[in-house]
Amino acid sequence: MIFGKKDHLVGLDIGSRTIKVGEVIKTSSGYMVTKFGALDIAPGIIEEDGIKNPEGAADSIRQLFKLYNIKEQNVAISVSGYSVIVKKINVQTMNEAQLQDVIHLEAEQYIPFDISDVNLDFQILGGSERNPNQMSVLLVAAKKEMINDYLNVLDIAGLNPCIIDVDAFALQNIYESNYTTTDECVALIDIGANKTSLNILKGVTSVFMRDVSLGCSQINHKIVSQINCSAQEAEEIKNNENQDRMPQEDLSEIVSSVVADWTTEIRRALDFFYSTYPDDHIKRIMLSGGGANIKEFRSLLASQTSTEVNIINPFEKFTVDERNLDSTYLNKMAPQAAICMGLAIRRVNDK
Repeated sequence: MIFGKKDHLVGLDIGSRTIKVGEVIKTSSGYMVTKFGALDIAPGIIEEDGIKNPEGAADSIRQLFKLYNIKEQNVAISVSGYSVIVKKINVQTMNEAQLQDVIHLEAEQYIPFDISDVNLDFQILGGSERNPNQMSVLLVAAKKEMINDYLNVLDIAGLNPCIIDVDAFALQNIYESNYTTTDECVALIDIGANKTSLNILKGVTSVFMRDVSLGCSQINHKIVSQINCSAQEAEEIKNNENQDRMPQEDLSEIVSSVVADWTTEIRRALDFFYSTYPDDHIKRIMLSGGGANIKEFRSLLASQTSTEVNIINPFEKFTVDERNLDSTYLNKMAPQAAICMGLAIRRVNDK
């Protein structure tokens, strides 16, 4: 049995290098992936600090929807980076309506932006562990300018944004949908083109979150600087083991240098987590994004953190509509599909 589609939407992960779209329906036996696809976009359309070419971004989204025959216009997207702040705070115990009235005053002391320049949202997590008169609240703030840029692109593309999520939360949603959760700590790390998102879970609660400006485009930049090629050519060299533009040992040296930087930054973040939660231990690291495919990175991270490192499979417990999807393609794209699928399982009226 397939349930009704009145609250249906599609997940749209707008990355700076690749746009991914996914459609999931809920059946009596669980989730079914009906559509998934990705499209690389031209360099410069979306950069680390924002959308530079709204028309170009919208055109790419329209191409993607047409390529995979997606008709649904309701979408869920997500954002991340320095324009997004996620923080766990403690406030005086009150109901949700009361907190809605005072959240701006509470948020001012935690948000490094003018409070009038951000959109705020929150979720009450429950009573504070340290103070019986307080409760813990997850506070999310995103710069209005960035949100408006994304809304403008979706408007040009003819789509209806129903949910704007945070990358790390979308990753958490898809992890919890596919893996058994325990009280142990798990680190979810997404290595994208320009950003790396870290979300540490204790059970089903996010206890530590951080974004850093590191990603796969660093490899491309080093290739460009070394052989003076275009960004597109650098991407092809990076992904093609049989390329002859650059000696393999030079490419390997570049990759080794970049993944060493990634590992150093991740270790710093984990060290900060351990200093805050000295009694906890991260049982497992789950990687997603394009960087997850780099074997040397996985090995180095496991060695440097003394932690088991795995690649997340966002389709692990999902059935696949094989009339529309190639399982080989899904397996290949699985690490990059994680955030998109985390968005695709959302529904129109979700909070």
